[in-house]
Amino acid sequence: MKAGTVFDEMWADGSSIRRPYKNIKTWLDGEERNSLKAKRRDANDLFRLTGITFNVYGSEEGEERLIPFDIVPRVITSNEWTKICKGLEQRVRAINAFLYDIYHDQEIVKAGVLPLEMLKNNPAFLLQMMGVNPPGQIYTHISGVDIIRTAENEFYVLEDNVRTPSGVSYMLENRETMLQMFPELFTKNRVQPIQNYPQELLYSLKHTLPETAENKPTVCLLTPGLYNSAYFEHAFLADQMGIELVQGNDLKVVDGFLAMRTTQGHRKVDVVYKRLDDEFLDPLNFNEKSSLGVPGLFDVYRKGRVTIANAPGTGIADDKAMYSFMPEIVQFYSGEFPLLQNVPTWRCAIKDQLNYVLDNIHKLVIKQVHGSGGYGMMIGPTATKKDIANFRRKLIATPQDYIAQPTLSLSTVPIFTNKGFAPRHVDLRPFVQMSPEKINIVPGGLTRVAMSKGSLVVNSSQGGGTKDTWVLEN
Repeated sequence: MKAGTVFDEMWADGSSIRRPYKNIKTWLDGEERNSLKAKRRDANDLFRLTGITFNVYGSEEGEERLIPFDIVPRVITSNEWTKICKGLEQRVRAINAFLYDIYHDQEIVKAGVLPLEMLKNNPAFLLQMMGVNPPGQIYTHISGVDIIRTAENEFYVLEDNVRTPSGVSYMLENRETMLQMFPELFTKNRVQPIQNYPQELLYSLKHTLPETAENKPTVCLLTPGLYNSAYFEHAFLADQMGIELVQGNDLKVVDGFLAMRTTQGHRKVDVVYKRLDDEFLDPLNFNEKSSLGVPGLFDVYRKGRVTIANAPGTGIADDKAMYSFMPEIVQFYSGEFPLLQNVPTWRCAIKDQLNYVLDNIHKLVIKQVHGSGGYGMMIGPTATKKDIANFRRKLIATPQDYIAQPTLSLSTVPIFTNKGFAPRHVDLRPFVQMSPEKINIVPGGLTRVAMSKGSLVVNSSQGGGTKDTWVLEN
């Protein structure tokens, strides 16, 4: 891993095409620029027609935006994908074991691997979850692990998203759009399919049932509502899985069980696919001002009478401060060295590490430990003097709220611009489904791309776009 050097996934050394991209290069060379522009317009029109948007937080009007879609696919070989999958499975199993442990005996704390303060001082650690046994002992039913590439054989985990990972609907629609726009590409390239993700997810949820579930379990998707930034995805997944999309007022605790209001009366619910934050889940147990959740839902969960996916309290595992302990966490629970490495991380709560960060702030990426979506962070090499001074003050005032990392050069993949093709930085969010029976990883995931030249910020909320991600068959 070398800061400042950029690995381009299409061009190996700047002059020759890497083998996985040879068919893509041949295709692009044979296409007229005006034809590609027309196809790009068609793709955007298709997204608008389908309603593939995200809602902008803080907009009273509920402003909706299209996430920019780039027509040049990102290609991953079968061997590369096998390597990534092994690392993902190891990591997700360790995270699930970690969550069970910290909400039960806390062996990792007793062993001196993790300071108790990392739990006590973290708002994502839910005391209400202590001693609770989730159905099947599964906490992380769905994980979205952000991975970056820095060289031919170098992949790093940048973030573990296990609270309410999002983006899978864009992955699915990107593929559907490419199939419609460029069907000839899929006859010339053996690309692993991803379309059964919703059915695989439903299978996973139905195999993590509470003991009280009956032969035909009821699964629903709980959404905060229309103005949530990922509402399109909530509606899309509920439709694709053939389950009810519900809000808090559609559910009620009846005779100690969770029930859904229907035209025929109340129907018992066995699994809730939760797409809202824990604090809004149940006003009787968490935020009493919440109108989005279901009063008493957590009491039903605590008694083992309903599955909630992902389990309440999982957010402690994707906290950015906890991220810095993930290599130790993986090794503690798996007994193995991590197959996917972390990006080196400085914990600003530790004085000597804070001093290093302050001395080198202009070279580093500073992240707020509870930040997300590209907010609460600063990229030193591209920051203004004012931004650097502002973050320096924040670090000195509340160092425990920040971590720092080297400014890595994310790999690049070409995008199609009005002036032709140009490299842009990308990351990858594979989606991992977990049940007591198995772990399922959809081939590829969501490639997010920074649409602006030189930008390292790929988040859709910050103007990032997406690509179709191809995992080639052998």
